[in-house]
Amino acid sequence: MTKDKHRQQFPALANKAYFNYGGQGPLPEPALEAIYGAYKRVQLGGPFSGEIGAWVAQEAMLTRCAIANELAVPPETIALTEDVTVGCNIALWGIDWRSGDHLLLSDCEHPGIVASVMELQRRFNIEVSVCPLAATLNEGDAVAVIADYLQPNTRLLVISHILWNTGQVLPLAEIVKVCHQGYELPLTPLDQVLNEPPLTPPYEGGGQEELPVQNHKVRVLVDAAQSVGVLPLNLIESGVDFYAFTGHKWWCGPEGLGGLYVSDEALADLQPVFIGWRGIVTDANAKPIGLKPGAQRYEIATSAYPLYVGLRSAIALQHEWGTMEERYAEICRLSKYLWEGLSEISHVECLRTSAPEAGLVSFRLTNGMPHKKLVDLLEKQGIMVRTILNPDCVRACVHYFTTEAEIDKLVGAIAIL
Repeated sequence: MTKDKHRQQFPALANKAYFNYGGQGPLPEPALEAIYGAYKRVQLGGPFSGEIGAWVAQEAMLTRCAIANELAVPPETIALTEDVTVGCNIALWGIDWRSGDHLLLSDCEHPGIVASVMELQRRFNIEVSVCPLAATLNEGDAVAVIADYLQPNTRLLVISHILWNTGQVLPLAEIVKVCHQGYELPLTPLDQVLNEPPLTPPYEGGGQEELPVQNHKVRVLVDAAQSVGVLPLNLIESGVDFYAFTGHKWWCGPEGLGGLYVSDEALADLQPVFIGWRGIVTDANAKPIGLKPGAQRYEIATSAYPLYVGLRSAIALQHEWGTMEERYAEICRLSKYLWEGLSEISHVECLRTSAPEAGLVSFRLTNGMPHKKLVDLLEKQGIMVRTILNPDCVRACVHYFTTEAEIDKLVGAIAIL
């Protein structure tokens, strides 16, 4: 499908130059029609009929499968949620935190996640550290920085795959490897009892052998708001424990539907934050007898089920243009084109000193104009970008179906300020 024909599927692109995919992607017409058709079907069939109940279960299964295909994981590892923040909170609050445990996050995380971590710290008296990944945007080693901040009591690292403010792509597999190597911690006497028979006897002659050790893995939770729909992904190969994402940004699906990937190993230790009928197993008398075997245990109750059809329609439309690898290559080509255009403007400073690795391009004005004023001026011209407060900058996002003409319009409007 040509880019022009593809763009015709998005009503929002008809009257504006849109650069806010990292905030919310525009919904394509087929997804709109699919959602409306699904709502109508529910009403015609009876919202609480047996027919519609079976339809809902089928739609949920098909949606988990569609998402799992995009992430290269089994469907049973996917929990359907409302958005990224809900997914992150399932992982954050499902861990059995104890006083003195350590949580590490980067200095580029979204305020919603930071606030959740602050509440965990207050409620459970855990230790929290912030590692300086912002400084590695143009030089430095993000993996080494994280490794330096890990501690023997670290239980969780919270990072974004693509940093929402600067657009930096973190090397996820390498980071997970460092965290999963963990620390070798001496087993306590109680641990030795629980691991009977004794692993090693005392030395002859009254000496005592060193205590045996256990490996302590650091779990990794990823805010994937900016990476799903942008990067080619294989979460199994990455080894990541938790990966929280949404459908309404780069997938251009409906708001209110996202998901959480939980690895098989991490599933064993992560307890549900909320519990509802969608995540439990009952006996013949409707008595709860356990949790669903996979990540579905983290789903709760009634949702806007017609959104499932809309998200699958939006994902399918992406495939009509090209493979994930082809779409990512086009995103990078266009973001480089935008970055080069902005770099040529004397009163603009791009945060990156080299071409972006994804679709987020952040820049500053050096002529004294407030960034909020620039955003407002551009919106009056039908050009949509946004401000970022930390660091103080403007962010423009390009998708694979962004046009060079749109980019030229944005660059030209900024150049004449």
